Amino acid sequence: MEGIFLVTGGARSGKSSFAEKFAESFGNRIAYIATAQIFDDEMKHRVKLHRERRPDSWQTFESPFNAHETIRKIHDVDAILFDCVTIYLSNLICKFENLDDFEKISNAVKKSMEDLISASREFCESGGKIIFVTNEVGSGIVPENQLARIYRDFAGISNQMLAQNSEKIFLVVSGIPIDLRQIQFKM
Repeated sequence: MEGIFLVTGGARSGKSSFAEKFAESFGNRIAYIATAQIFDDEMKHRVKLHRERRPDSWQTFESPFNAHETIRKIHDVDAILFDCVTIYLSNLICKFENLDDFEKISNAVKKSMEDLISASREFCESGGKIIFVTNEVGSGIVPENQLARIYRDFAGISNQMLAQNSEKIFLVVSGIPIDLRQIQFKM
């Protein structure tokens, strides 16, 4: 889909810094959708660092849930930067008290991603751009605990859904962005 971009990579790979610069390439009217919730001093510090990097002119929307509704409320900007999908997903999964109801969680996650994609398409139809930042979390061992396995699985599924709807997908490794669409194997 033209106008939707995905930036992925490992922890501390430089994803957010790249995505911020990429967003600025579309203009200086940027909306930033922040998905983190602050529960401790570490997250408070992380959020502070992100805020300090962003220009004061950027509009910030805190949206740990129902971000599709936030996207639909944003107008008169050149681009939206959504940081980050995996924290957003974590917020959603952690709302469930019973992790054994895999089907219910699966349906909620898929619906949430479909809503994000639909709202993003609508935004892009009016000429805007939207950049999603996400993490690659499934490259290691299978986690021992249920919550970590559910999170890993749905992060992978969500990333695939976004990638299928993205014009470009950037993998950031050690601060270097790689355009995956340019090297994508075509079947």
